[in-house]
Amino acid sequence: MGALLALIGLVLTLGGGWLTILGGSPYYVVTGLAMVVAGVLLFRGSLLGGWLYAAIVVATAIWAFWESGANIWALIPRLFGPLVLLVLVALVMPTLTRRPGRWKAGLGSAAAVLLVAVLGGAVVAQVGAPAAALPLPAAGPSVAGADPLATGTDWPAYGGTYGARRYSPLAQITPANVGSLERVWLAHTRDLPEDLAHNKYGAETTPLKVGNRLYLCSATNILIALDPGTGRELWRFDPKVPDAYIPYTAACRSVAYYAVPGAEQTATCATRILEGTLDGRIVAVDANTGRPCTGFGTNGQVDIKRGMGPVTPGMVAITSPPTIVRGVIVTGHQVLDGQERRAPSGVIQGYDAVTGEFRWAWDMLRPDRQGIPGPGDEYSRGTPNMWTTASGDEALGLVYLPMGNSAVDYWSGSRTPVEDFFATSLVALDVTTGRPRWRFQLVHHDVWDYDLGAQGTLIDFPTAGGAVPAIVVPSKQGDIYVLDRRTGRPLTQTGRIPVPTTGVEPRRRVDSQPVSLYHTLRKDNLTERDMWGMSPIDQMVCRIQFRRAAYKGFYTPPSDEQRSIEYPGYNGGTDWGGIAIDPVRGVIVANYNDMPNYVRLVPRAVADKKGWAPRSQARGGDMGSGAEGAGDPQAGTPFAVDVNAGWRLPFTGLLCKQPPYGGIRAIDLRSGKTLWDRPLGTARTNGPFGIPSGLPVTIGTPNNGGSVVTAGGLVFIAAATDNLIRAIDLKTGKVVWQDVLPAGGQATPMTYAYNGRQYLVIMTGGHHFMETKVGDQVIAYALPQRR
Repeated sequence: MGALLALIGLVLTLGGGWLTILGGSPYYVVTGLAMVVAGVLLFRGSLLGGWLYAAIVVATAIWAFWESGANIWALIPRLFGPLVLLVLVALVMPTLTRRPGRWKAGLGSAAAVLLVAVLGGAVVAQVGAPAAALPLPAAGPSVAGADPLATGTDWPAYGGTYGARRYSPLAQITPANVGSLERVWLAHTRDLPEDLAHNKYGAETTPLKVGNRLYLCSATNILIALDPGTGRELWRFDPKVPDAYIPYTAACRSVAYYAVPGAEQTATCATRILEGTLDGRIVAVDANTGRPCTGFGTNGQVDIKRGMGPVTPGMVAITSPPTIVRGVIVTGHQVLDGQERRAPSGVIQGYDAVTGEFRWAWDMLRPDRQGIPGPGDEYSRGTPNMWTTASGDEALGLVYLPMGNSAVDYWSGSRTPVEDFFATSLVALDVTTGRPRWRFQLVHHDVWDYDLGAQGTLIDFPTAGGAVPAIVVPSKQGDIYVLDRRTGRPLTQTGRIPVPTTGVEPRRRVDSQPVSLYHTLRKDNLTERDMWGMSPIDQMVCRIQFRRAAYKGFYTPPSDEQRSIEYPGYNGGTDWGGIAIDPVRGVIVANYNDMPNYVRLVPRAVADKKGWAPRSQARGGDMGSGAEGAGDPQAGTPFAVDVNAGWRLPFTGLLCKQPPYGGIRAIDLRSGKTLWDRPLGTARTNGPFGIPSGLPVTIGTPNNGGSVVTAGGLVFIAAATDNLIRAIDLKTGKVVWQDVLPAGGQATPMTYAYNGRQYLVIMTGGHHFMETKVGDQVIAYALPQRR
């Protein structure tokens, strides 16, 4: 025991000395020296060593509460390990004396330590519990507004409608009866990869429901129709996407449904399902039979890569559903991140929803283009793309594009002024002409991968002058903006904050960035006290990494001389799952991530020695299954980039920032006030060294996927890494029902009614990036039927 204390003390002394030199907390070096002394005394058979260690633990407890308050997760690494050692010391001390009753004293001391720890933990957990929910705002017609395509009993678009509220007026399932929810059917997409250990799957699929059909796409773009009441497969169509075209993730977030105006409902392809594929096609099939619509494009498909010039498989992929407004299919596409500056174009294209005929293309560097580029010409390479989902307003004839960044995210030196103007912006495009009507930029000269991942949500926003057609725009930075969707003018207060202008391109950095003063999901800047681990040792390591990094708060630019901290990281804030809005109660529901990234720019010569090359070169065409940005070559620029997503320690896999890592929040739409905020996700499938802890303790895990809110007063969401789907009472924020899923629920659920019964459906595709179990299940829940 003495040797163990001395060894731990030596590690703390050496690491703590380094931390102190870096300007960090002196606790570790002082504690380490004291533990060395205590260990030596115990080794020599002196009881004084045990009492000294007990004093160390008391002092540690005082320091821990002084530094962290009643934050239970912050206290765990500071106190758990030392208390375990104190129990062992208490059990060892009776061997160092012959006094009568020594074993009773030793065992009693150990029991007392355990009792104090348990009772203290319970008190701290109670004191640090989330604040009680504020009352929901009173419902009013000024908030509700008219959805351009109401869901009713259906779910006809990815976000419920092209207004993307993710709201259903169904109210059969309520907080009072949701506890009786049961699985009623399960279907399989049947396209799981053979090698699950090296898969790149993350289906992210939300089905549609229109009439008597449920429509979905699998991770590899297989189109499937199911019976909404039984899950029985009605048809399937496989567009046969080669595996070589899988980009970072094999994903298909949803499909689009279109009814041809004026067509007889029994006519072939009068109603059709359209999807974008991983190899850059738009495919149209008959909604009733699944057979290709031969009158659409060429044999039921069009190739969006026409005019892009050379395209390496995997560089251009459609992972989000197209948006159809006024009969025009509007599609963007993913351009594989981090590969090369001269990547394929991010051009936005419009096609006729009936014939597949090319309507227009928005090539921001060539706005004069009238058609597809001919031989020897191509769309402008490396321009910002829209990889996520657009929303649309049929009445205004506008589509709202959440734009990403120019090719390569962490170097801006070769971007043009036009790219700088449109990147990381919401762009309203006229669906008739394909020309921008307005743009609202969220980040200037983005080098943080803060592209807009979430679909904007259309509402009628209440103002003193009456309801205004608006779009709510969440962001990876955590800021939520409300804009007049006719003009792009902010309807809520915005501001600017000073930001660092350091890094490798100081002349390209701006000295201030926009922020929302209406609402932000973003927490305060990190400090050394926020560092975490499962013990004082790995917490100390994280503190050393924090002190060694370049970090001057929000928008710290990346550096080549040292690691930089990006907080929030590139998963948000809000990512592709978006937000849900109850338009009747006037409540925004936003789940979010709360993790940093640990970033370093790698000089070109060093990257070349490491063999980091773009997919178009000798890399075998495989991005691997690691985190996005971990060794991205950024060819054509002076630097590659190495992103430690979530900032994890290599030996334990734990994150360096203390929990929670994700949450869900209800926000008053009118005022932007937080109604309640709760950690989202338990620790049951998470733990050090990749070993599931099995603990049903709410820790707040990383999450991907969105929520759906219903008139019944419930929020349904999976998203977290604990493989649970849950129902949350919108009024209180409390989980009122949950079920264990057979695989990861990194997708947005949907709800519909069929034959008078309300169903909840989730696709459990899992996700390689989130390290959840991959699956192919589509699961439906409903209340028991009365007999």
